[in-house]
Amino acid sequence: MSFTISGLPVDEFQPLFGLPDAALAARGVIRKRADKKPGYPCRITLEDAEPGEDVLLFNYESHKAQTPYRSAYAVYVRESATAPAVFVDELPPVFRGRPIALRIFDADGMLIGADLSLNGEARDNIARAFDNPHAAYIHAHNAMHGCFAAEIKRR
Repeated sequence: MSFTISGLPVDEFQPLFGLPDAALAARGVIRKRADKKPGYPCRITLEDAEPGEDVLLFNYESHKAQTPYRSAYAVYVRESATAPAVFVDELPPVFRGRPIALRIFDADGMLIGADLSLNGEARDNIARAFDNPHAAYIHAHNAMHGCFAAEIKRR
């Protein structure tokens, strides 16, 4: 089964880029400087920020469905991001070396399944999830910290 993994739209976050720390704090946003790689996974570029690069940390509503599965959690975005990454039938760099939890949703935003991907299993688990005709999309999360990683759609 063919799939697409896309980063978040940069337009949503551009108004925050370059704001002073006090203005960010008033919006519940924290600027951090990446001090290691991996460690600061950008949800726009789907790559880890380079050491020394600025990222913004904030609460993001990743699953806006009007269901009990509505979800929000902390995410990072790079202030240098200019466009969302798009990966077709391949995994983005932020999935590599991390356990990835897959939450499988139907068209109504109801959870219909889940899987845990370790050691490079994510691609096969995504394909298997989309074997279910009721699976409309998948949300990938970093299994250890629980943060949203990316949305996966069937092609």
